[in-house]
Amino acid sequence: MQRALTSRYPVTPGRRYPPGACRDATGVNFSVFSRHATAVELLLFENALSPFPLQIVRLDPDINRTFFFWHVHVEGLPPGTAYNWRVDGPGATPETGFRFDRRRELLDPWARAVEDGRWDRQAATRQRGTGSAVPGIRAMVVDSEYDWEGDRPLRRPSEGSVIYELHVGGFTRHPSSGVARPGTFAGLVEKIPYLRELGITDVELMPVMAFDEQDVPPPVAARGLKNYWGYSPHSFFSPHPGYCVSPRKGTHLKEFKDMVKALHRAGIGVILDVVFNHTAEGDANGPVINFKGLANSIFYHLEPEDRGIYRDYTGCGNTLNCNHPLVARFILECLEYWVREMHVDGFRFDLASVLARGENGAPLPHAPVVWSIEFSDVLAHTRLIAEAWDAAGLYQVGAFPGYRWAEWNGRYRDVIRRFVRGDKGLVGEVATRVGGSSDLYEEGGRLPINSVNFVTCHDGFTLHDLVSYNRKHNEANGEENRDGASENFGWNCGKEGPTRSPRILSLRKRLAKNFMAVLLLSQGTPMILAGDEVLRTQRGNNNAYCQDNELSWLDWGLVRKNEDMLRFTRRMIAFRRRHPCLMRRRFLNGRPGDGGLPDVSWHGVRLDEPPWHDPEARILAFTLGARTDGEEDLHVVFNMSEESTSMPLPSLSRRRWHVAVDTGRASPADILEPGEQSPLRSSRVAAEARSVVVLESR
Repeated sequence: MQRALTSRYPVTPGRRYPPGACRDATGVNFSVFSRHATAVELLLFENALSPFPLQIVRLDPDINRTFFFWHVHVEGLPPGTAYNWRVDGPGATPETGFRFDRRRELLDPWARAVEDGRWDRQAATRQRGTGSAVPGIRAMVVDSEYDWEGDRPLRRPSEGSVIYELHVGGFTRHPSSGVARPGTFAGLVEKIPYLRELGITDVELMPVMAFDEQDVPPPVAARGLKNYWGYSPHSFFSPHPGYCVSPRKGTHLKEFKDMVKALHRAGIGVILDVVFNHTAEGDANGPVINFKGLANSIFYHLEPEDRGIYRDYTGCGNTLNCNHPLVARFILECLEYWVREMHVDGFRFDLASVLARGENGAPLPHAPVVWSIEFSDVLAHTRLIAEAWDAAGLYQVGAFPGYRWAEWNGRYRDVIRRFVRGDKGLVGEVATRVGGSSDLYEEGGRLPINSVNFVTCHDGFTLHDLVSYNRKHNEANGEENRDGASENFGWNCGKEGPTRSPRILSLRKRLAKNFMAVLLLSQGTPMILAGDEVLRTQRGNNNAYCQDNELSWLDWGLVRKNEDMLRFTRRMIAFRRRHPCLMRRRFLNGRPGDGGLPDVSWHGVRLDEPPWHDPEARILAFTLGARTDGEEDLHVVFNMSEESTSMPLPSLSRRRWHVAVDTGRASPADILEPGEQSPLRSSRVAAEARSVVVLESR
């Protein structure tokens, strides 16, 4: 290893806990885990872009190691100082799984702020052996002091939530956004008035933990594209520098906290999409960033016959060994940090079924890390949402370990897509999904709020594209349209892609409103993809993970162009929040409620005769009894057939039905406030072809 420079800052042995770089009254304590290391050096840089270290601190295993943690205290070290580690140890990777290399700069896995201005993934990937040194991503010493002004994580009941999934960069990066700091946490703050007017209760932010923007396949990189979505993390404790206004000054924590505090003041919760299933280091041919060089055999699933080969349950080259005690503790401490120190309100776990795999890769019915998260005191009031599958076939929707965990309900997405496009014979399953998916959750003692219902998300078609394309069109990604899911259950309404046909455009708008209405009329927790409320398009690209450009960014000109869709969405959200009968904590059971009507009655073209077993059925109706005094009963008609029909209405005593929603009508008559409605004078209501009709009793 390189000989140490003359000391500039005095050092003392330090302590092993907490890991990372922790400032105190006299300096900074550094601690990192590496069980099998034989030599460790701390590299200190004046700033994140400095070409050479200002000081190299060689750690003595007799005084700077406690158990398997290496630690040192550097006195007088100021915030803004950058640092990395160098670690040496045994070789023989196929037998041991070790990937020590004494010349590599290694990033601190516990870093609170990182900067990647000198990072070159291709060069780091080409590096072999010890013949050259490539600058790594740099960690930074930060001042974590912050005035929260009394802010705390929100504790909103899950049944009242409406989640809005958005990309921090893409939400304001388009020139039309009009914000002063586009593509940043600060830019999102500038759009809070829009979010409040929309009516959502929580934003679910696509990955904001620091990730490698250069992690894309070679054909994609050759087109000048980069990793846009962020599902390529390397630093789980650091906000992504690309979303900061001044990351080289180490302002990551302050900028993120400013955003959270501002959202909380607006009554909006913050849910983070987290990626604890793989890292940016990829497979055996990927770069060494941090985990590989410190504890490769512990942090990753390796093939037992050749421990130089990574098991890949994620489709991304490697898989975190989540139920190893150290890794499990790392994950739990990370989550607790984001709640305790950063005040976030919840997490959505990408490919969460990886968390349920044991150290041999097999699924565990009682995975320690999953239950540790569930029972954590710090996380007791934190939303936990699982994408309950992985890329190796483990599908756990309805069966993810734990009770508190909600799940992205992929079965809801698929059947509602098929139903609204006009597929026949689905009304039985549609009723089950709209009713909260009791078949998936009730037997296990879980609740409708365990189901996160969605029609679209970042991964797949946008709502506009779902009604405009039959097939994916991912040619711009540079992978010959092989990437992305092939089955999307979309329907182009008669022409693939853009059209000037008024008939097709009108039908597409109606279907989009149908999707939004069905979603917001369903029991469970609805999630809306950002931009769907103004019909954002990706031109048929259903895997825009590498498109950091106008294809993915939200064009704010659509707010005016599609103001009728925006108005409909705002009013549908308000309609849902006005009706407790749409936000039940318990499953519907058909028993009478306080208002006299059963909590639900199912119908077909005749009252009380639902067509559960009719293979041709495309019409479903149901009545929801009011939950509270002053609330209206609701009657809902889904007519996804190609024919208009007249539907019977349940009889009421001393009240009359009023049409509140009718997607068969043109805006503004498609959704009406109570004061805008007129009572029906008939015992039937017209339901246009391919429409949703909702009535309130008053």
